Amino acid sequence: MSVQDGRVAEFQRLHSAGTFVMPNPWDVGSARALQQLGFQALATTSAGFAWTLGRADNQVKLDEMLEHLRGIADAVELPVNADFEDGFAADPQQVYENVKLAAATGIAGLSIEDSTRGAAEPLHDFELAVERIRAARRSIDESGTGIVLTARSEGFVVGRPDLDETIRRLRAFAEAGADCLYAPRIGTVEQVTAVVAAVSPKPVNLLINAPFITVAEAAALGVRRISVGGTLARAAWGGLLEAAREIADAGTFNRFAQLPNVDALFQHP
Repeated sequence: MSVQDGRVAEFQRLHSAGTFVMPNPWDVGSARALQQLGFQALATTSAGFAWTLGRADNQVKLDEMLEHLRGIADAVELPVNADFEDGFAADPQQVYENVKLAAATGIAGLSIEDSTRGAAEPLHDFELAVERIRAARRSIDESGTGIVLTARSEGFVVGRPDLDETIRRLRAFAEAGADCLYAPRIGTVEQVTAVVAAVSPKPVNLLINAPFITVAEAAALGVRRISVGGTLARAAWGGLLEAAREIADAGTFNRFAQLPNVDALFQHP
């Protein structure tokens, strides 16, 4: 069994029962630090990675993303799920080709979203969105990797917060071969409950990027997987900007008190 095979098998097992938290590192250092804290799996964040390059989310190129995925997967021993954005293509056949490239990076799973990046029509047409998930499923099956396919419906992200339409899409994505379903930015117990019930027995990923629910409460609702998107990266950026603004505005360094010994995280015995 290859290293990737073992990680894929473990990732599949995690989706079979219980609830696990899959935090989102944005570089090798944050990935290794999160591994040391005892998490069972990790997920990349397209936003967090883009910010390390001085860009906004969705402004990373395919080759840059593939290199990033390979670097994170190589840096840790845990299963890594890839935020593969929209598959870096609108056309299903190109999604198929790009997923094949991603599957070869050593990841244990990836997500494909139905966002178009366009303001006028922010979501792909329903049939096209479903066909893109079918293409990703076919690509994974033909790769022989068995990586976990997560299908995302982005209505609540792009200003189309229609729960009925979100559920319609998630159900169709499940029928098209998605292993896990994800509606980022749903934010109430009622919404979470409805999504979990709608796609059962397929597992659901819940994004928690605000303190509206706890892990225990999400587990009680039947959520299988929890991620935090770019929120850990934003927390890190918040600390940096606050400290830097204090220096720039006041010439003081009070936020340098009680900082962690980061070097100690990466010292080998």
